Amino acid sequence: MDFIGAYSAGNLLFLLKGLMTTLFVAFIAIVFSFIFGSILGILRYAKIPVLSKVVAVCVETVRNLPLLLIIFFTFFALPEVGIKMSVMMAAVTALIIFESAMLSEIVRSGLNSIEKGQIEAARSSGLTYIQTMQHIILPQALRRMVPPIVSQFISLLKDTSLAVVISLPELLHNAQIVNGKNVNYVIPTFLLIAFIYFLVNYSLSLLARRLETKERSNRKSTGKTLPIQQQAGSEPM
Repeated sequence: MDFIGAYSAGNLLFLLKGLMTTLFVAFIAIVFSFIFGSILGILRYAKIPVLSKVVAVCVETVRNLPLLLIIFFTFFALPEVGIKMSVMMAAVTALIIFESAMLSEIVRSGLNSIEKGQIEAARSSGLTYIQTMQHIILPQALRRMVPPIVSQFISLLKDTSLAVVISLPELLHNAQIVNGKNVNYVIPTFLLIAFIYFLVNYSLSLLARRLETKERSNRKSTGKTLPIQQQAGSEPM
């Protein structure tokens, strides 16, 4: 094991460049998957005739597919029908599709955790359905959804490593290139990237735990004890 050679300035800079790509792809995917996932979750919660059922079918289909298959589909299959994307765009698109479906369940579960009596009280006071959602339901649900959403974002960050199969120049891809220079670099390099993933994800995990603890304290102070994490649950279609 050649730690000195593996951790040379050039190799570390190359790995750092891969980390920046990983964080950039994860950030873009997080932003758009949160937007699309929120929309899909609200549509399922609203139980709009036909539309909610169609959304449910699409969400459940994506949730039960491996992310690796979706990555392959966006990069290799879509060009066959005239939709060509760069490696980074294909990776980001696949992550957005998959994570949007996962986040939609967190959003739907968060909305379902709000007592139905609050909706009835708001509607009886003269508020429209949209006003009720905007001012009563969503603010409360969002606070309850923060911990599981952060946990899902941690999973998303780790899932970016799957894009190595289409040669996205992220952290794991660049680590493999470094390993190709010298077989003695393999263990030192993988130890380093394992530490990097651990450091980033553990920091986010601590944030998620802190937010969850704060939310539980807030709910105890208001006498509310409904479960807030049902992100993996599914609703009959």
